[in-house]
Amino acid sequence: MQPGESNGHREIRAKVRLDFKGVGKSGRFLFGGKAVEKVAEEAREHQVAMLRNVPIQGIQINDLDLSMDIYTIHDDIENHDVAFAPVIMDVSADTLEDLVRFIARDDFRKVEIISPAALNFYKTEMERLLFSVSREFKQMRENLERKYNR
Repeated sequence: MQPGESNGHREIRAKVRLDFKGVGKSGRFLFGGKAVEKVAEEAREHQVAMLRNVPIQGIQINDLDLSMDIYTIHDDIENHDVAFAPVIMDVSADTLEDLVRFIARDDFRKVEIISPAALNFYKTEMERLLFSVSREFKQMRENLERKYNR
């Protein structure tokens, strides 16, 4: 067995980048509105607190990197600025299925598998992985439908 293995099972280390979105909120009259950067930073702080304090089955968060700068882009469709606050998470996962929760998120941007260098799948493992991807995307679609059908 190699380091990180137990009973022939090896954990998967990955870096996952999530960019939390901030859309400006208009205030009452001329004062009280929040800058999009501030809203994005607050969203990032809230999500990081959740990641640190709420356990996720099959996932161990080793490190959270909040050092990247908040960036702003112009949304041509909505015709306003949107800010994004990035977080890079160093995680250890029991299986690739456990990582699916992160890649199915709206704020997912990038994943880098640190170790192992190669993965072998049995047929049933691949079927479970694909089923998990399908389940996460169905749930995401249902959430969007509920959000826009209110």
